[in-house]
Amino acid sequence: MSPSSYLRIPFKPRHPLPHLSSQTLLTFPTAQIILVTLNRPASLNCISTSQHHELASIWDWMDNEPSIRCGIITGAGQKAFCAGADLKEWNESNNTGKKRSQPRSGFGGLSNRSRGKKPIIAAVNGLCLGGGFEMVINTDIVLASSSAVFGLPEVKIGVVAMAGALPRLVRTVGRQRAMECALTGKQYRAEEMKGWGLVNEVVEEDYNGGNNGDRGQEIQGRAEGYKGVVKRAIEIAETIAGNSPDSVMISKYGLELGWAGIGVEDGTANVTQVMKDKGVDGGENMKEGVRAFVERRRANWVDSKL
Repeated sequence: MSPSSYLRIPFKPRHPLPHLSSQTLLTFPTAQIILVTLNRPASLNCISTSQHHELASIWDWMDNEPSIRCGIITGAGQKAFCAGADLKEWNESNNTGKKRSQPRSGFGGLSNRSRGKKPIIAAVNGLCLGGGFEMVINTDIVLASSSAVFGLPEVKIGVVAMAGALPRLVRTVGRQRAMECALTGKQYRAEEMKGWGLVNEVVEEDYNGGNNGDRGQEIQGRAEGYKGVVKRAIEIAETIAGNSPDSVMISKYGLELGWAGIGVEDGTANVTQVMKDKGVDGGENMKEGVRAFVERRRANWVDSKL
């Protein structure tokens, strides 16, 4: 563990934290949320070979750590979320014959990741290009700062977006838009990506919190010290973390079955069976949720055993 890579751990992890270098920061806005920051701002947060494996280990750790309910990924600095692969390293690899590798889960351990149990929010600040965009396409919720720029410029430098984005992009935005994006290498503003359905929400740079009543004020308080798109991501993560962790994970699983092309009837039967097999149907959190509703109080969820 590199001390510079961890800040303020507000709970005792059940599993050892992954080993990280200074190029990846893992912080904890709350005991139920992790914030992963790509920390190479001078290089526009381009991801090196070793960093791919660091990031993959974080997502695996998150899924296995019972108290964590949601993850966020963002980039350090004001210029970039992630401008893609480290092309200097790539060029050196071409010249020396040294092999570059990625985990099976793809670029940043995210772009080709399937069936992750817990939701991941992308808080996109600045440039989001190439592999950075490939990661974002495979996250669950995408928030973008008003200055964010998206694109797949691979065709302009003679390579291919081969980390999982191409088939996923078609399913998200449709064939013609995906073709335009991948074949032209064009860059797009955040509002345009929102219109395409790839960005959930565009957040102004000076965003300082919404106003959603007492619960909203409580969430904003926990997001103090953050600003803009990251602050908004923490607010949404807090809303997710305030729901039943069993229900969130099963709902995510069911949605991913549909995205993978499973038929409606088969997908519904699959989710129903998983709920029975894993003890979610009639389980502790389901009983607590119904009881809390009847008693008109906030539910006290237990960590999921899924």
